[in-house]
Amino acid sequence: MKKNIYKKLDELDIKYQILEHKEVFTAEEFYDVTKDMPGYHCKNLFLKNSNKSKNYLLVAKHDKAVNLKNVKSQIGSTRLSFDTPEKLYELLKVTPGSVNPFSIINDIDSQVELLIDSELLDGNNLNFHPAINTETFNISGEDFNKFLEDISNDVTKVNI
Repeated sequence: MKKNIYKKLDELDIKYQILEHKEVFTAEEFYDVTKDMPGYHCKNLFLKNSNKSKNYLLVAKHDKAVNLKNVKSQIGSTRLSFDTPEKLYELLKVTPGSVNPFSIINDIDSQVELLIDSELLDGNNLNFHPAINTETFNISGEDFNKFLEDISNDVTKVNI
């Protein structure tokens, strides 16, 4: 999977730097090993609405508390909750701890809507896992926007 992400970034002429590190499973562990990388450190939440008719991938700064009721009202959804690892793998082909917005390239039918904390779109560099939790890559905010413009999934800005 990470090879597909790097291939996509190369196709889009997106520059990135890679940091290899110990395996991490939480946003806090992620920040501990990548805190010296420039820019925002991101966390990714795989969500579903209450009737399981819609899936979302929410991307926010690692240190922000996410209020799902607030997000729900911003996007006009029913109650939001975490979806299962099985559904995550079915749609994005990744496991918990490895999900990132670039996993969306595996969503062939564009079933997952990407929700992006608007603060992440202010031009600063961003840090993500490339679908494996032993590496982190850093890209510019401009290049992240280039990626978002290329995908066919819906992308919605939210305020976290």
